Amino acid sequence: MDTQKSDRLAMGRRSFLRAAALAAATPILTEAHLAQAAQTSSPQTGAAPPSGMALHGQSPNAPPPGAVLINANENPLGPSKAACDAIVRVAPLGGRYDLNGETAMLVSTFAAQHGLKEDHIAVYAGSSEPLHYAVLAFTSPTRSFVTADPSYEAGMRAAMTSQAKVVKVPLAADYGHDVKAMVAADPQAGVIYICNPNNPTGTTTAKQDIVWALDNKPAGSILLVDEAYIHLSDAGDVLDMVAAGKDLIVLRTFSKIYGMAGIRCGFAVGRPDLLAKLAPFGQNAMPITGSAAARASLEDPTLVPTRKKIIGDTRRDTLAWLKANNYKVIGAPETNCFMIDTGRDGKSVIAAMKAQNVYIGRTWPIWPNAVRVSVGTPEEMAKFKTAFKTVMDSKAVAMAEPARGVEQAALDYYAVL
Repeated sequence: MDTQKSDRLAMGRRSFLRAAALAAATPILTEAHLAQAAQTSSPQTGAAPPSGMALHGQSPNAPPPGAVLINANENPLGPSKAACDAIVRVAPLGGRYDLNGETAMLVSTFAAQHGLKEDHIAVYAGSSEPLHYAVLAFTSPTRSFVTADPSYEAGMRAAMTSQAKVVKVPLAADYGHDVKAMVAADPQAGVIYICNPNNPTGTTTAKQDIVWALDNKPAGSILLVDEAYIHLSDAGDVLDMVAAGKDLIVLRTFSKIYGMAGIRCGFAVGRPDLLAKLAPFGQNAMPITGSAAARASLEDPTLVPTRKKIIGDTRRDTLAWLKANNYKVIGAPETNCFMIDTGRDGKSVIAAMKAQNVYIGRTWPIWPNAVRVSVGTPEEMAKFKTAFKTVMDSKAVAMAEPARGVEQAALDYYAVL
């Protein structure tokens, strides 16, 4: 074996071992973990849940019957009938490893719908894994992770694993991403993360702003554009920038408008050389039920517009009620979540709502008085209105003591599973 080939193999082994070590260093946080951690942490102390709590089955902190669960940005409509029928169709084949090539057919369908080459698409069980792996792959002690503040927290946790500096940039005045400030934040950025629409605010960033960031970002960095909520808004997607060979990875999930949060399916979309950098961190074979349900969802032309209208109508009705009652909604949300500035400690409001059997989302450190609320069914939002007015009409709740962030509470929660 020649020296150059030997050196390349050695470098490959070192790269693989580094990737394996990073992937094992910290669990992959999902919206479910973060939502659960916010509910099980004490508003006074931020304490982790008791030992022995489990994500699955009836845990000591499982919501009681009849609870309104609008805390995890889930879709209460669940998977479509076509998706459920597809699961029933392929379930008897579950003893084989994708005998019929369900995942390959899913990739082919998505590629054809968006003018992409199939090798630009990697399928995962949701978008949490590729988000985590992309941050590990493109950040390091010398390459930072730049994110809006507030925004989805999982990428920051992955950046801490890679020992990357985390640079938080406040949202712009319209609550979109301040892309010029993000691009200027660190000339050594490895990843600039743009969640569009943004979680938790539900607000959008104009496509031209994202394209500007792509054209002006630091050399050697990538844009990681999380489009988990894109179908629920009127925002323009940037998949065409992938087709044009730009330096970005786009994340998609079937957990939101498609109602498959518990079934798990998602994509990382990018140039093959960028996707290859994620591969050493792992990529399990997809369950055929997830792939089949996802493909059936894509092939239903009425699903997205119908659900966008249902969820949008419920959101608009709830926002109108909040405005009529002089509650302050942050920005102009376009998706299945929004934030309310309660004017008091948000964690205590969450606890008071939980006492009303209504589970709402968490707070973010930059806005400790603001709580995130997911859009449920009209019936669930009616119960939210009643509970929220009861809580807000009560005497001001006590201010909570400084607590650990939800990200740390989620890790503590995960550690006892």
